[in-house]
Amino acid sequence: MIIWTLHSITLLHAQAFRKYSNEFLNIGADARAFGMGNTVVANISDVNAGYWNPAGLTEVKDAWQGALMHAEYFQSIAKYEYAAAAIPINSFDNGTEGTIGFSLYRFAVDDIMNTTQLIDNQGNIDYNKISRFSTADYAFMASYAGNLFNNPDLSIGTSAKIVYRHVGDFANAFGFGLDAGLQYRTQDKFYFGLMARDITTTFNVWSVNQKKLNKLELDGETLNEAPKDKIELTMPKLKIGAAKKFDFDGKVGLLAELDLNFEFDRNNDWISSDAVSMSPSLGVEFDYDNVVYVRAGLNNMQYETKFDDSRKLTIQPNAGIGFRYKGVTIDYALTNIGNSSVALYSNIFSVKIDMAKFSK
Repeated sequence: MIIWTLHSITLLHAQAFRKYSNEFLNIGADARAFGMGNTVVANISDVNAGYWNPAGLTEVKDAWQGALMHAEYFQSIAKYEYAAAAIPINSFDNGTEGTIGFSLYRFAVDDIMNTTQLIDNQGNIDYNKISRFSTADYAFMASYAGNLFNNPDLSIGTSAKIVYRHVGDFANAFGFGLDAGLQYRTQDKFYFGLMARDITTTFNVWSVNQKKLNKLELDGETLNEAPKDKIELTMPKLKIGAAKKFDFDGKVGLLAELDLNFEFDRNNDWISSDAVSMSPSLGVEFDYDNVVYVRAGLNNMQYETKFDDSRKLTIQPNAGIGFRYKGVTIDYALTNIGNSSVALYSNIFSVKIDMAKFSK
């Protein structure tokens, strides 16, 4: 659709700091986390920690892990793919250990109609000039995590990410950023986590192909002209969490976590000011013998403006289940992808392979 195309390019005209830059990297990864309302910054301890809190990668100790996820957005118009791997390493001379991780993300809308050439200067319509294109966002993350001060209960991690975005042949962008996290685990199964996302104010540098874009005029106003501002910056975000694991009669377990999510801007969050906004999230996970899992979560607590300009506080519920057999874990979540309270609920599936479990 021509309207969609023009809107995509128009976004480049905004100011350098943008509230919604690289939003595809805020969607998340792993159906387990989605089922818990994205409330895992303190308890995450597997291959998916590269996204949620890279410090949690230190819990991948004995063998490599891999993960895959597929999701569809806006009634299958958009596709979201995620793949990750984590590999423990222990080759340091001082005996310390660490874990490296890699993850790849793709969020795309394919087969979009390009109607920029549908009508010529004389107003003639030629349907043969309709073409199709895709718009896609990619990110690659490389993560490392290790113990801090040689304390096995205290870990630190960081993720470096490279971003590539393109809107057909009209425009593309490259970007770079860093995330960092901390985790502390006690012997009585209290977990604490901190995750700072985009600590370098992740940037994208856009390039526009003016020949492909073409100039259009409507009532004397030029559309699709090249943007003046070609650099956009993503503001940092901070998440702080605390969790506790309870074990009952040897086989039944309960994990509960509370997170506080901070953004350094005014928005519709439950608590908001010009300097910072905050919304809480809560997630729980019941397990039976670490084989069957039932999950629930509440997040995205924000004010929604109604048609009469009144404001109503809304909160997003999530649910999920999981099943593990030896080293294979399959998870499902019914969740609102992208933390948008007006979006349709989505079905999310993911699979995780833990090679250490196959040797036991």
